[in-house]
Amino acid sequence: MDKIAILIPCYNEALTIGKVVSDFKKVLPEAVIYVYDNNSVDGTDEVARAAGAVVRYEHQQGKGNVVRRMFSEIDAQCYLMVDGDDTYPAESAPQMVKKILEDRADMIVGDRLSSTYFEENKRPFHNFGNSLVRWSINKLFKNDIKDIMTGYRAFSYRFVKTFPVLSKGFEIETEMSIHAVDKNMYVENVIIEYRDRPEGSDSKLDTYGDGMKVLKTIFRLFRFYRPNIFFGTTAAVLFVLSIIFLVPVLVTYAETGLVPQFPTLIVCGFVMIASIHSLFTGLVLKTIYQKNRQDFEMDLYRVTDEYLKKLK
Repeated sequence: MDKIAILIPCYNEALTIGKVVSDFKKVLPEAVIYVYDNNSVDGTDEVARAAGAVVRYEHQQGKGNVVRRMFSEIDAQCYLMVDGDDTYPAESAPQMVKKILEDRADMIVGDRLSSTYFEENKRPFHNFGNSLVRWSINKLFKNDIKDIMTGYRAFSYRFVKTFPVLSKGFEIETEMSIHAVDKNMYVENVIIEYRDRPEGSDSKLDTYGDGMKVLKTIFRLFRFYRPNIFFGTTAAVLFVLSIIFLVPVLVTYAETGLVPQFPTLIVCGFVMIASIHSLFTGLVLKTIYQKNRQDFEMDLYRVTDEYLKKLK
């Protein structure tokens, strides 16, 4: 088991990966640096290997697929994950690692948004998207993670080995954040100095396409992790709609004894049934979710025991 494993997912980062590996070797000389090449065609793997990194490969395209491979293959007391585009400062790494190893945190978030991100990042829609995602997740999941989309994080062994990777692409960071909050993991924010990509280095993010994927991920995970609220809200909306259209029918019936809007009455009945169905769906899924939480806690004990045995 490594004491510190630095994980760098890469796709066509030959321009910057050599500097990234060298910078992190200087600040954390005891760490093992793993570069996972995700089908690069510009010689990223050769540059990384020459700089002293252990190079491995993931052939399924997408950052989520790379993270799944890294987390499953590597055992370490502390994992530090960083992008290979030279936008994150290596100088912050020792502080993040210390919080994992000494303070026993589960996830450390490299917070760009509280420092230089909005000045350095030249893509205004990225800035807006990061702010929107942070606001929505903080409101929906009641947490205080300062930067949901950052690619600079540190993890404990128990976080890595109990995190089910479902996302395939860049929405993986959102999934990590929500998982940590939902499972009551110990999370801290560390403010870092962000710098934009050097000239000639291009972002792999599709502002609109990946942005929609992130929003879909939030929607999906909210439905999965908060089924009572999701389906309860749906039930309330359907109930209100049913009542709104039912009232005129009842008023007409009270005044004339007739129901001229018979189709409306039928539709209102079906909508009310859907409301009741949604309510009980939420209650059933909440019970299943609660059982999954209990199973997770037991799995956490198993992983912790496994970790302690590997340390001996």
